[in-house]
Amino acid sequence: MNFDSLKQQKSRRTPFYYYDMALLNDTLDRLESAAKRYHYHVHYAMKANCNEDILKTIFKRPFGADCVSGNEVEKALSMGVAPNQIVLAGVGKSDWEIEQAIDAGIFCLNVESLHELQVIGLIAEKMGRPVKVALRLNPNVDANTHKHITTGLKENKFGIAHNDLGLALELLDTLDFVSLSGLHFHIGSQIMELQPYIDLCHQVNQILDFLASKQVTLEHLNLGGGLGINYHNPDIEPIPNFKLFFETIHKHLKSDLPVHFELGRSIVGQCGALVTRVLFEKQGASKNFLIVDAGMTELMRPALYSAAHKIERLNDETSNEVMKYSVVGPVCESTDSFGDDIALPLSVRGDVLVIRSAGAYGESMANNYNLRRLNAAEYSYDQVSVKDTL
Repeated sequence: MNFDSLKQQKSRRTPFYYYDMALLNDTLDRLESAAKRYHYHVHYAMKANCNEDILKTIFKRPFGADCVSGNEVEKALSMGVAPNQIVLAGVGKSDWEIEQAIDAGIFCLNVESLHELQVIGLIAEKMGRPVKVALRLNPNVDANTHKHITTGLKENKFGIAHNDLGLALELLDTLDFVSLSGLHFHIGSQIMELQPYIDLCHQVNQILDFLASKQVTLEHLNLGGGLGINYHNPDIEPIPNFKLFFETIHKHLKSDLPVHFELGRSIVGQCGALVTRVLFEKQGASKNFLIVDAGMTELMRPALYSAAHKIERLNDETSNEVMKYSVVGPVCESTDSFGDDIALPLSVRGDVLVIRSAGAYGESMANNYNLRRLNAAEYSYDQVSVKDTL
């Protein structure tokens, strides 16, 4: 990530998000090239980051939108995304969101329960409008990720149990305005190994065999997203290996159907950083605290599921003395911490720290608890050289 322009902004009011747009474009280049090889369709998961400049950059490419709310659908449409490139997921869609999606004529609604399927059928019939759906099946595949961001196990709230697929097919036969377009899967987030995707492909192959035995035809498959990024060493792996990811899917998925993906973190995660300033140093009974002006209101991930981000000091001056700090924010909660035992050059009041890999689920989760307010983002368009992961 390039911090040259950021070093010239050290007098700016903190905290704020900093985006390396050259890195984002390099990432999009790699993704577009890798997906094109297999004619895969990519929908950007808008929940990862809905910053308008980020969205403008992404939607200049031939990518669709993966939405999980009616407001995200509205935003995608306003950004020029074609309705037939938009999918709507979510375990609890409101009636107005379903109506909006049907009225807009989006590509597909990903359905997460039998009851939801019934409701969609009633709403579509009342509107007199046909709608295409994909059944989100829960494949009970362990993504080997944090328990708070796994979504494909049988105890999770997401998706229809694959044992209930037969019931879903029977219900679909009774719904005159609903047609089955595809199957949808999403097993979790921040997945760093490819084995869970191999396991998913094997499960999908079995389900497709079952559907073939029932003479059920599909128009597409959606394998979701979840591909992770390197939070510990972002400079070693600034761009995920999309080529290997898609190669793996292509090798193990036994289907000629069009395949869709919903990628978010892997696209925007590494291009963003949270910039904060040291307010105070504090010697605790067992810890050296650095109290900074960013908190869980600006970056929720550490408080929400103990996520770790690499933290660096921006100052040009070097120090031979290294200290281990607990970097904490100003919010009146004990969970307002970015981590313990973080090794940094000796830091003092006014030093600028950069919290790396914050482009995904950072700004999009920011809130105004304690009536705090995030400052406007800063962008760099300087070209950088990134390690070739192809």
